[in-house]
Amino acid sequence: MAFEGLSSRLQSVFSKLRGKGKLTEDDVNEALREVRLALLEADVNFKVVKEFIAKVKERAIGQEVLQSFTPAMVVVDIVNKELTALMGGTQSKLARANKPPTVIMMVGLQGAGKTTTTGKLAKLLLQQNHRPLLAAGDIYRPAAIKQLQVLGEQLKVPVFSLGDKVSPVEIAKQALQHAKDHNNDYLIVDTAGRLHIDESLMDELKQIVEAVSPDEILLVVDAMTGQDAVNVAESFHKQLELTGVVLTKLDGDTRGGAAISVKAVTGCPIKFAAMGEKLDALEPFHPERMASRILGMGDMLTLIEKAQASIDADKAKEMERKLRTAEFTFDDFLEQMEQVKKLGPLDQLLDMLPGAGKIKGMKDVKVDDKQMSRVAAIVKSMTKEERQNPDLLSPSRRKRLAAGSGNSVQDVNRFIKQFEDMRKMMKQFSGMMGPKGAKQLKNLKKLGRGMKFPF
Repeated sequence: MAFEGLSSRLQSVFSKLRGKGKLTEDDVNEALREVRLALLEADVNFKVVKEFIAKVKERAIGQEVLQSFTPAMVVVDIVNKELTALMGGTQSKLARANKPPTVIMMVGLQGAGKTTTTGKLAKLLLQQNHRPLLAAGDIYRPAAIKQLQVLGEQLKVPVFSLGDKVSPVEIAKQALQHAKDHNNDYLIVDTAGRLHIDESLMDELKQIVEAVSPDEILLVVDAMTGQDAVNVAESFHKQLELTGVVLTKLDGDTRGGAAISVKAVTGCPIKFAAMGEKLDALEPFHPERMASRILGMGDMLTLIEKAQASIDADKAKEMERKLRTAEFTFDDFLEQMEQVKKLGPLDQLLDMLPGAGKIKGMKDVKVDDKQMSRVAAIVKSMTKEERQNPDLLSPSRRKRLAAGSGNSVQDVNRFIKQFEDMRKMMKQFSGMMGPKGAKQLKNLKKLGRGMKFPF
């Protein structure tokens, strides 16, 4: 889970502050010492930590804080704002050319996930009704061209390739002309990587820049490499003048040092973060939302946006009717399970809920895909009539379901009991999925922008 160690350490520090009521200058200094240690342990750049603590201290040891009725919350607010500023302040959006196509050049070292990220970015643009073209410019790595073509087929996005015998510069030039001729409004050029930065790699990348004048040069780096990722970003930026950074594997980076340091060290904004392996697991990077997550305040806006993007409004309306009239069946349950899976891993969703980290047991919640498959197997072992009418499930039928799904009778009984409990519980939330749902989501979104959650 991203930032897990840092988040729990910071929340612990601020809980102690809150317990003191009135704060002295010594209290603030002690808290900031612990914050400093937490950031260093999270692999945040030493100079960045030093400057960050100095800025927070300057603002936190002022009369308005020490004499405030809620001094601990004021300190938390200062840390939140400074952390947001450190990561870039506001979202840095993709550039858009005045005259299409907008050219995006993807660069990075081998192993950072550059080609996969190229596909993820294409998927994101597709969802925004754009017409991207992918260009296979990595002619050195075995199967790199094939990998991009496979991604293109999955996404139904065209891939421009001239094989591995033509120079990447020529491929980029011809791809640009192809994009113009076929009305593609974005061209994403996948370039070669190396195991380390060398002169020949940089010369080739500079020639591509000269040939197609990209609107964006995005560096893909592995967040799990911590300060190495920041150093790589600094080296690339000096030579290519990057316009943005994409952090991959942020969901697996429990420390988060790269995300916090990269903007401050390079001056280059983080534009996207990959939070998983799937092609839809690329999110625009919002510094204010990420700071909020780190401090345990949640990220309701991203959660609401995920729900809006994943939930079919017509299906939701029909589901709401079924819940109200107690017609919710096992078939509907399977469909709902698929909807939840579309939102992403449950532990990531929990990260977005304010204060979830403080709820006992929440930190250790993991969704076991095998367990979900076993539950699905129980439902699929039912007859059509049994799925529609749970009351038909007599002991003998439950025994048959257990044998047919590879579960024990106790497992089947437990699941049916949970299903009944869930049906009762979902009735309480049925209003959120009905015709008023969209309006409620809009209201929640407005509320979310100004929401502050104490812990």
